[in-house]
Amino acid sequence: MKYLPSEEAVKSIQSKDKVYIHTAAAAPLQLIKAMTDRHSELRDVNIYHLHTEGPAPYVHPDFKDSFNTRAFFVAGNVRNAIKEGYADYIPIFLSEVPHLFNRGIIKLDVALVQVSPPDKHGFCSMGVSVDASRAAVNNATTVIAQINPNMPRTHGDGIIHQDEIDIGVEVDDPLPEHAPADLSDVELKIGRNCASLIEDGAALQMGIGSIPDAVLAALKNHKNLGVHTEMFSDGLISLVESGVINNSNKKIHPNRIVSSFAVGTRKLYDFMDDNPNLAMLDCAYVNDTAVIRRNPKVTAVNSAIEVDLTGQVCADSIGTYLYSGVGGQMDFIRGASLSERGKPIIALPSTTKRGANRIVPFLKQGAGVVTTRAHVHYVVTEYGVASLYGKGMKERATELINIAHPDHREMLDRAAHDRFKSL
Repeated sequence: MKYLPSEEAVKSIQSKDKVYIHTAAAAPLQLIKAMTDRHSELRDVNIYHLHTEGPAPYVHPDFKDSFNTRAFFVAGNVRNAIKEGYADYIPIFLSEVPHLFNRGIIKLDVALVQVSPPDKHGFCSMGVSVDASRAAVNNATTVIAQINPNMPRTHGDGIIHQDEIDIGVEVDDPLPEHAPADLSDVELKIGRNCASLIEDGAALQMGIGSIPDAVLAALKNHKNLGVHTEMFSDGLISLVESGVINNSNKKIHPNRIVSSFAVGTRKLYDFMDDNPNLAMLDCAYVNDTAVIRRNPKVTAVNSAIEVDLTGQVCADSIGTYLYSGVGGQMDFIRGASLSERGKPIIALPSTTKRGANRIVPFLKQGAGVVTTRAHVHYVVTEYGVASLYGKGMKERATELINIAHPDHREMLDRAAHDRFKSL
């Protein structure tokens, strides 16, 4: 590994190159800025990434001739650029993103990553973000890494020897943090309703945000829970410390938390640092349904933007407006459904903050179906649990109307009668 300043390091990037950017809190912000500062010298550089924290200056409209961004997940920093047409979205299951690199479907020229400093054996760690970034490092022609002492050293697939890194840039920057938000009454009710479905000994998948935090907050009296999840945040820590999460019932990776990336506070990053009970693994493995199903009682809690009366789930767009991504929802919905006594759950508030209904007669025009009605088992709102598995269209409509907001049930009932003729 050769050490250079960031502005020198990114001179390896040439016009028309395909460049991958490390995920979430591991996004190498100094390298991103240095690359973007070269916009006048570059043309048609293709940028690929999942969700990234921090600014994404390469999607600025003034740089549209220099950088073409194709995101596998639509975060807030690229959402408007995609809406306005100077960036694009690649819909794909999270489990399959590494395959794009491993199989040469996308041939990467450069990977921009962030790692911990080399240990005495010369090994760095990709820390909080392994996901598809391990595959990007394995397949990129040139690897440029920010070497940051604030990156926790995590066990698993993210261990990378310094000889695998072509250029290192030393930084001492804090990682982006997300503090848990205060939970609303609605979120707490959803959390309790989800918790009522979770059995002792279950293996959990849930992400970051208020609803996952509300579910975790409602699990304090559970026993012997495990974690096999694509991502996690601070909400897990107290359950691990209290012994509620001990991973003792897992059949695959027993006694260890398995994840692929994490976003949270410094407390979380310190919890992850050199923690032998945590395995950070490639998302092609973590999100593989054949792997997920090997644990019993897998309970996957995922969110949605809206659900129609047949159980179709839109989770990546508001009509045609691309808001997030497919991510790992289908990987875990399917994996949980195949697990012995597994439970796939879609959880959402019954209305938006402005009072618009989220249990709807039909998905909005242009909305994407991320999870099909054939895959959905449970839908949870603050008003209860709808059990859809094995039920016909009329029964599904009745179940979903019962957990919709009371102000919208009469309208939904009329819509269901118009569609199905009777309930």
